[in-house]
Amino acid sequence: MPQEQDKITQAVLAREEVVRYLQDEDGLSVDGAQDRIKAYLEELQTTQRYRMYRALQHPLYPILRKIDRYQKHIEIAQAASSKGRVIYTSNHKSHTDYLVQPLVLDDNGIKPPVIAAGINLFGGALGLIHKHVTGAIPVRREMKDPAYLATLKAYVSEVLKRHDLFLYLEGGRSYSGELKPFKTGLLHAAAQARRSDIVIVPVAIAYDLVLEDFVLARQRVKRQQRPFAREVAEMVRFAVGYQSRAIVNFGTPISLSEYDPDGRRSMLQLTRRIRGAIGHLYTVVPTALIAAAMRPSIERQELEDRIDKLIEILRLANASLDVSTGREAVKAATKPMVTRGILVVDGNRYRVRERIVLRYYARTIEHLLKDRGQSTRTH
Repeated sequence: MPQEQDKITQAVLAREEVVRYLQDEDGLSVDGAQDRIKAYLEELQTTQRYRMYRALQHPLYPILRKIDRYQKHIEIAQAASSKGRVIYTSNHKSHTDYLVQPLVLDDNGIKPPVIAAGINLFGGALGLIHKHVTGAIPVRREMKDPAYLATLKAYVSEVLKRHDLFLYLEGGRSYSGELKPFKTGLLHAAAQARRSDIVIVPVAIAYDLVLEDFVLARQRVKRQQRPFAREVAEMVRFAVGYQSRAIVNFGTPISLSEYDPDGRRSMLQLTRRIRGAIGHLYTVVPTALIAAAMRPSIERQELEDRIDKLIEILRLANASLDVSTGREAVKAATKPMVTRGILVVDGNRYRVRERIVLRYYARTIEHLLKDRGQSTRTH
């Protein structure tokens, strides 16, 4: 492993963008600039130990047993990974994404890729696991230092020569529930590898209930980076009584060679294409349908009728629907949402208990309705 890391270090230092930085940096000696890059490289370097990775399922069982994993079109990922290098690009709903999505691949005979994750996940024991077992790259998303950006892009390009890659292009979890605009930085870094065999596989993950839903919904907008230990403590608190499906849907591969890594417009077109694909791959689950159709107080029959109308609109938008009728949606989602404390049911009357959390779930399908002039704000 140390030899491989040394090879990556030397390869990064020899890359054109890094050499250009070393030559152009004013007020800093070449040795000083090189030391800065090596320090960033040491932080970025990661190792995936596959046998230990599989063994991780056992200590993580208390969390994983609460999430039933389902996949759609896994054959797409199987075919793509057998032919060449794959970059999986996904929406980002929860910290559990980092566990669920690689395990879906592993369950189906696909070696999990290296994941690019926010550096806040790398504190304490979990950070050691990410860096030395699962093979996650710690990314400082707000860093503007040219040395860091050059090093990150070069490192990602070199990693792609050895591993598949998994990117969350929203740049972090969605605090509002909606599908956020995608960022181009890591995708551009991957494109700089300039490999003709790279394909991008769009991936969408949806949960009946997101483990951190109350935490995310109440904050709505990420105001500051909180210690991951605090976030874990909150997740443990809200895990009491929690149970959900995670539905991972794989889409048609996109050839990266069709796009110019040096062209800003080309990269923006690619990003829009990926976001559009992920948006339509996102599974519309019953909890989202109830949330979008709900009023402060409503009879069950009226709720079912409103969901039926919503389903018709979503069909026209080519959405990936989990149920086909309002009755199915209400039957499937009532108990989970009542148990979670989001709704209160008295006979046939449904009332909102946690309006902010309900809106969080309604916004998860907003991207499918916006183009049709519809709004999910019905409560």
